[in-house]
Amino acid sequence: MTVTSDLGNEWQLTPPLSTRLRGMFGATVKAAKRDIVLGVSISLLLLGLFLAVFGPTLARTDYERTDPVNRMLPPSAEHWFGTDNWGRDVFDRTIVGTRLSFLVGFSVTLISTVIGVAIALVISYFRILDAIMMRFVDGFLAFPTILLALALISLIGPSIGNVIIALSITATAGKIRLVRGAVLSLRESTYVEAARAVGVPVPRILMLHVLPNIVSIIIVQATFTLASAILAEASLSFLGAGVPEYVPSWGNIIATGQGYIQVGFHISFFPGLFLTVTVLAVVLIGDSIRDHLDPKLRGRLKTTTH
Repeated sequence: MTVTSDLGNEWQLTPPLSTRLRGMFGATVKAAKRDIVLGVSISLLLLGLFLAVFGPTLARTDYERTDPVNRMLPPSAEHWFGTDNWGRDVFDRTIVGTRLSFLVGFSVTLISTVIGVAIALVISYFRILDAIMMRFVDGFLAFPTILLALALISLIGPSIGNVIIALSITATAGKIRLVRGAVLSLRESTYVEAARAVGVPVPRILMLHVLPNIVSIIIVQATFTLASAILAEASLSFLGAGVPEYVPSWGNIIATGQGYIQVGFHISFFPGLFLTVTVLAVVLIGDSIRDHLDPKLRGRLKTTTH
């Protein structure tokens, strides 16, 4: 893309965001074909998405109906993951719980990324606003994510929507700090100076020349946010601050089985295994994408929980 001044001079600036995204997608596909870890991780994530969409359809029983006669049964051909203390099928509840975990994870990632990037782009060009907003961000980052989410949930009440709101607020602060740092480093770049010199408006500079050059950082950090949001939702549900117990969630299924570890370890083991594999797959995807998209980013991004 070019910008032309009144004198007819042209400066070659950064390619459009759509072009960058297509290039990154292509690079990721090529990397998945060469990198077995990335390929397996993407396959596991796609399997999780499939279960999130079709989990209730795949459930073989009424996962909410209690059956005291068949309580605490071990894994068998009839009940693949056994039954819990209420006689509910653990396999059905685990695959149905995938929907809630992915819903919360992707919702928090999308909301925090959009809001965090928008705020960071704006405040990075206005020093007074930057100084004010970053003090609020520092205040949010001073609290552990789970404690801050618990405090917010206690104020607005436990529900799926409120869990998404609470985790989005805590995750947005980390996004603002990350994107702001990247924008500040690009603000003095030659192509940005060239655009500013020919009178390109600040919003256009941010959207067309700054944002496309930090999209790789945003995508990589979004994968870590997805993993941490899924883990945080499970933690809140385990502590009883997430969704109600009758709603299948990996966290509250694990919490249900914590008192029966010695006689029914399968109740907590299988949802815990699903949670571990999913989070590990997402983190490995983010790590691989970071290395393949931009080797210069290696070691600079941390798998923050924000």
